[in-house]
Amino acid sequence: MIKNLYIHERFFMYISVIAATFLVSFWIDILYTIAWLLFFTLTILFIFDLILLFRFKIGIKARRLLPDKFSNSDENPVPITLNNDYPFKTNVKIVDELPTQFQKRDFNYQTTIEQFGTHDFEYQVKPVERGEYHFGTLNVYVSSVLQIIARRYRFDTSQMVSVYPSYIQMRKYEFLAMSNRLTEFGLKKIRRIGHTMEFEQIKNYVPGDDVRTINWKATAKRAQLMVNQYQDEKSQPIYSIIDTGRVMKMPFEELKLLDYAINSTLAFSNIALLKNDKAGMMAFSKKVDTIVHASNKRTHINVLNEALYNIDTQFTDSDFGYLYALIKRKITHRSLLILYTNFEHISALKRQLPFLKAIAKQHLLVTVFFENTELDSLITENAEDLQSIYHKTIAEKFTFEKRLIVKELENRGVHAILTKPQHLTVNVINKYLEFKAKGFI
Repeated sequence: MIKNLYIHERFFMYISVIAATFLVSFWIDILYTIAWLLFFTLTILFIFDLILLFRFKIGIKARRLLPDKFSNSDENPVPITLNNDYPFKTNVKIVDELPTQFQKRDFNYQTTIEQFGTHDFEYQVKPVERGEYHFGTLNVYVSSVLQIIARRYRFDTSQMVSVYPSYIQMRKYEFLAMSNRLTEFGLKKIRRIGHTMEFEQIKNYVPGDDVRTINWKATAKRAQLMVNQYQDEKSQPIYSIIDTGRVMKMPFEELKLLDYAINSTLAFSNIALLKNDKAGMMAFSKKVDTIVHASNKRTHINVLNEALYNIDTQFTDSDFGYLYALIKRKITHRSLLILYTNFEHISALKRQLPFLKAIAKQHLLVTVFFENTELDSLITENAEDLQSIYHKTIAEKFTFEKRLIVKELENRGVHAILTKPQHLTVNVINKYLEFKAKGFI
């Protein structure tokens, strides 16, 4: 009982009033008697409050309802249910011990619950890195209307939740794709150009068929007009290749570039599967750490999600030569390769350019790298002194080099996407839909 007995904040207010009464009684004698009456009243109420709260073995019940996994970089709800078994109205204060990753030690929630009543509420947590998150004890402090003491209850002493790549973002894009509302989220409608179709069968000509699809050899054999029938191209291999070197360790808005790339890979792969293409992925630095071969099974998204969960950045320079050799050996069919990496300087690109050109000869390669959004404020603000002019000039130089990198890649036959981290997924899906429309894949 002693371990779970806590003095309520209001008790100290009562004590302060009694102490002040004793002090003033030095000048006003009658207050001395009143002060002792107040003291004995408080003592009796203390004992009475103690009996009220501790006469029941379990007067309150609480439960934290955690899901199996959290979605990285998204707001995740944590519901809590409270049941009051006391025959009187109670004041409740909840202090939840959140995982250390959140660095939050001031969480508390206060409410009142009617006798034999229930109360449900939820709060939101936003993880910014993948891994295991361990919740501690759910502490519930209960006090009566007297609010002299509080009794502590402890529930759900240890719970673990795994934080996975952003499946909430993935489902959002999936819903928009199924309802044909992708344009509402920044995805472009791209007109289909030419015949981006694969042959299905030869059939008899009927009025309305495209005369350009007439098969003259079959027409000569059958002595009647025959046309080729096509269907949309499907089952194109698409690989997301994630650089896990030190360049992807850079954080923007609390999230590492690697996690932006992982979230984008999951959402983009899901769209590709909905389009009946095959989705796969690789992660590399000095060597290829993870490889998932392309497949168009709907359950394949779960395989990709598990593989992406375990990826982490390495503090090394990535070996693009090894990546080229592995792609040449492992990916034998022409595929769309989305390479997530980052180049801060043109010199960094030139070291890897021969390997990128070699990969682009065999596959449709798109190199995705990131704008440094931290420089935007330096570029847009007015320079008022020599130091500000220097900082602004350097920031503009870095931004110019990023655009120069895009030009250099496109001149060498490598497609490029320069994007802000928060717009990554939209820009990658737009590029994929553009290639589909133009018949590149």
